[in-house]
Amino acid sequence: MGNNSSGPKIRALARNIRMSAHKARRVINQIRGRSYGQALMILELMPYGACYPISQLIHSAAANANHNMGLNKANLLVGRVEVNEGAVFKRVQPRAQGRGYPIQKPTCHITIVLEEISRSNDPIMSIESRERG
Repeated sequence: MGNNSSGPKIRALARNIRMSAHKARRVINQIRGRSYGQALMILELMPYGACYPISQLIHSAAANANHNMGLNKANLLVGRVEVNEGAVFKRVQPRAQGRGYPIQKPTCHITIVLEEISRSNDPIMSIESRERG
């Protein structure tokens, strides 16, 4: 199904989140490739409404990793993150003289895949091991 990198992959999916995919991507791009703790800290401090459902989803993915695979949350890394457009809720805004203007309320689907940080794949650890020996 794609890349064959080592280590288990943990996935969490949130569907039909009531925000535009563009606004969710603005937040997602900041946490891609970060560690679990770093990602939560960044989401906590960013001033966007999209941060709350994304942090809930990261918590859920970490809980999946802990419960299903017995992994430590401190060893998790935000790997692949996707935001796809969902269905658009169509509403009508009443206007003057009996008119109605269309309103579109976009939704999005967010997928987060966490990966376990292995000491052999960690670039900092590999540099330290090369310096020693």
